[in-house]
Order: sequence, then C-alpha cells, then structure tokens
Amino acid sequence: MWSELMESAVETDGVWCVDVPGQWSQGRSVFGGLQAAIGWIAMRALVPAEVPLRSLQVTFMAPVPTGPVRARAQVLRAGRSATHVEARLIGDAQQPLCTMIGIFGAQRPSQVVLRPQQPVVDDAGAIPFRFVPGMTPDFTRYFSARWLRGGLPFSGEASTESIVELSMHDREGVNASESHLLALADYIPPIALSHLRTPAAGSSMTWMLEFLNDDLHTLPLQGWRMDGRLDAALNGYTSQGGILWGPDGRAAALSRQNMVVFG
Repeated sequence: MWSELMESAVETDGVWCVDVPGQWSQGRSVFGGLQAAIGWIAMRALVPAEVPLRSLQVTFMAPVPTGPVRARAQVLRAGRSATHVEARLIGDAQQPLCTMIGIFGAQRPSQVVLRPQQPVVDDAGAIPFRFVPGMTPDFTRYFSARWLRGGLPFSGEASTESIVELSMHDREGVNASESHLLALADYIPPIALSHLRTPAAGSSMTWMLEFLNDDLHTLPLQGWRMDGRLDAALNGYTSQGGILWGPDGRAAALSRQNMVVFG
C-alpha cells in the first residue's frame, strides 16, 4: 500500500531510500507518480510541514528500476514565503535518473480568487479499467478507474480527451496527502495511446504539477476525476494537459506533460 511505502523511507547521510516492490513498476521503470513522491519525501524533510507544496517540475531522464530507490534534496532558495527545493533520484553510480524542483509556499493575502469549475460529464457509457496481470501496468492494481470519456489505450479511438473517474487503494481510513495527489495525477497514460490499435510503449519526459488545494487531508481517496486533454502530437512527441478534481468537485491540481509515444 502507498502509505506503507511512504513510511518505509529511510534517511542515511542526507539520502532517502525507499525499497520499491515490483508491483509498482510501469514497464521498465518505477511508476512516475511514485518517482515524484520519493523525491517529495526528500524535499519535504527540508521544509516545514505547514508550508504546502505549490508546484512540482519533474524531468524523467532514465528508467528507474524497482528495488532500492534513492533521493537526495537541497534547498536552492528560501524566501519569506516561498522555498525552492531540488531533488534527484540517483542510481548506483550516483548518476541522476530523475530530477525535480518543488516550490513550497505559505498562503499570501490576495483579492484575486478564481476557481476552475468542474464540467458535468455523463457516466452512462463509462468503461471500467481492469488490472490484468502481465497485460496492464503493474501499478494499476492499486487504483480503480472508469473511463467516462475517451478511449482506453490501444482501442483505436482518436479522441483528444480522457476523462477518468479514479480511486486509490490504501489503508482503511487514510485520507489524501500531497504524495497521494502525485500518484492520482499521474495515473492516466498518454492519451495518444488510445489512437493506436496495437500495443506500443509511451512515457513521460517532463511533468509539471500545480497544487490548488491546501486541504487535501480532508478528502478521501475515492471519487477523484482526471480530465486529460491531448493538445499536440508530432514526430513521436505529444503534449497533454489536465485537471485533477477532488471528490468535493474542486480542482486539486493542474497537470502538464511532454511525452514520447513509440507507435
């Protein structure tokens, strides 16, 4: 379970290590949301718990194998309200496998308030996604998902949308946290994969996530929704954005990903 993974992190001489089981793999690499969460653990240790994460920028540089995954973080700048922290997942030879910069910021007074409004989506034709060992990504066993709009990967549906109803499995009674949000927001695959009729690989190169809700801890892990949008695809690279909606219907995060699709 996710909570056990997060709690198992061990720090030695400034390096945090999580032993990731094979069930959290995504092809040749650890699930991207978990990579970001392990970096988040290292960053969180350097920032007061009461200061929320506002933005996370991630670059996936090389496959991160399951097993011991190590992260090192450093504060780049600590201002009056915002703190910039860099984290790296490092391999056995200390080479960077994934880099990220998190911006943690205290609340500021402002007269400007604009909240995205969640559109209503008919779920009458929803398509459930089922975990099938050996056929679907291993990490998907920890989620329940229904495609409300758009096609499943390799369905041959040339849609530019994927609207997915999403829940995450964890210990009973556990509510959402920043790390859970990283997992939920990275669940949906490249939308371009739904255009294909035969299996092909796809992965993220960069990912930016902006947090919009300071009260994640009040929300359960059931009843989330990710509205994904494919904006461009050319020469094997795609650009997609999305909004992660909480069970309360409020926007929890804005997502932006540059991906590569081999097919």
